[in-house]
Amino acid sequence: MKVPLLDLKKQYKSIKEEILKVAEEIFESQYFILGPRVEALEKEIAGYCSSKHAVGVSSGTDALLISLMAADIGSQHTVITTPYTFFATAGSIFRTGARPIFVDIDPDTYNISPESLESVIAAMTGKELARLKAVMPVHLYGQCADMDPILKIAKEYNLFVIEDAAQAIGAEYRGRRAGAMGDFGCFSFFPSKNLGAFGDGGIVTTGSDELYDKLRILRVHGSHPKYYHKLAGGNFRLDAFQAAVVSVKLKHLDKWTKGRRENANKYRELFANAGIDDVIKLPVEKEDRHIYNQFVICVKDKRDDLRLFLNDVGVGTEIYYPIPMHLQECFLSLNYKNGDFPMAEYAALHTLALPIYPELSDDQLAYVVEKIAAFFEIKG
Repeated sequence: MKVPLLDLKKQYKSIKEEILKVAEEIFESQYFILGPRVEALEKEIAGYCSSKHAVGVSSGTDALLISLMAADIGSQHTVITTPYTFFATAGSIFRTGARPIFVDIDPDTYNISPESLESVIAAMTGKELARLKAVMPVHLYGQCADMDPILKIAKEYNLFVIEDAAQAIGAEYRGRRAGAMGDFGCFSFFPSKNLGAFGDGGIVTTGSDELYDKLRILRVHGSHPKYYHKLAGGNFRLDAFQAAVVSVKLKHLDKWTKGRRENANKYRELFANAGIDDVIKLPVEKEDRHIYNQFVICVKDKRDDLRLFLNDVGVGTEIYYPIPMHLQECFLSLNYKNGDFPMAEYAALHTLALPIYPELSDDQLAYVVEKIAAFFEIKG
């Protein structure tokens, strides 16, 4: 049996006619960049995320970058974030000239630890606090970070909160949607996301009229009106075709999320029956609505051997992420070292993502768990 990590062809088959219809309309209109399709999606996403505004942009990475730019963050500033995330989180901070400051993660959710955040800020000198401009929590794997203490700390120190919600559209924290709690919410429409485009795309949510206007200006090279530049922005425009695809998919998103959550529960039952809970730790669901962009297990021992074994028997997996940000070569100038963030480093060595997409069959789910159990029986 083959169980790929993700199979988008099944999803496409279910919405093919809807996609082809909007594609033909766009091709006939020859209106490809921004325009009414993008404006419609912005209203839909703002409503879905319970945010006042949304601004469509060219990618999830650019959503982070333009948010930092809108917050006037530059070379004189620092931004606190997690070392256990996709590169774009720390990379976007670094690209502005600002310095990323890392804090360790919660060992259960893999999200930024509010306790670590508080202790790092408490240890800062007055000069260091003067440079600190923002905190960027990541809602990793589809579960919101513990936002109440993060927001409290940010308010105390007058910091922007930029939610990296690239993997978390529709996730909830104590009745609030991801992207609607901080100053900015940054989402990705990369094809592998729960709500993916047919190429790159992203969006920024905000509740601030002022920041909304600034984001819209920065998106088009900082011009307003056209050819008149008060700001130095960039080309962060979302194209109409990607907006139309995402708009079609958004209508199905809650059904797909329900399927992912149901598959997560089926995994839990299957793993419980397999009796290998002494070597496998399942995802911990702490918040209201985990949307399972990934289903990530923690393997006590032989993680890499398990991955090779699963690949040989037809089960797709991925390691998110094998090297924490503080140990990446491009960040050597930040002067972090191995051992600085033990929880993040442990997660990098022991976690493994399993297939979780909603189109998985019960037989496929059972096969994944059966093969994992067989591996540990073989290895003893």
